[in-house]
Amino acid sequence: MQYMLLIYDCERPEPGDPGFAEALARVNAFAEECRRRGVFVYGHPLQAEHTATTVSVRDGRTLITDGPYAETHEHLGGVYVLDCRNLDEALELAAMCPMAEQGGIEVRPIAGVPGLDHRRSDLAAAGE
Repeated sequence: MQYMLLIYDCERPEPGDPGFAEALARVNAFAEECRRRGVFVYGHPLQAEHTATTVSVRDGRTLITDGPYAETHEHLGGVYVLDCRNLDEALELAAMCPMAEQGGIEVRPIAGVPGLDHRRSDLAAAGE
């Protein structure tokens, strides 16, 4: 079953900041452990919450708001998708994620919806 690990409330150093090389090495070691176990699907950091734009449609009108949907002191910093044997393995790996030491990792199973098309386009598969 696939699980999404949502990484909340973690400040990460930027390239050139003190601690960046160490943080990058720890994140890469975590991703490599997931690959070694054969569970790694993908993982990506997100840009800061101030770069977010929220889109909603009400009464046929598109509303665009700068910033994340919810006002919160916690922010979503990135995600991993892992294809684990079960929830226990997903929770074990979430605890190994270096960002769990300063923030929180929400673990959620990805819903299987019959008939929903999850295929990637040829452009997405090629990384374009």
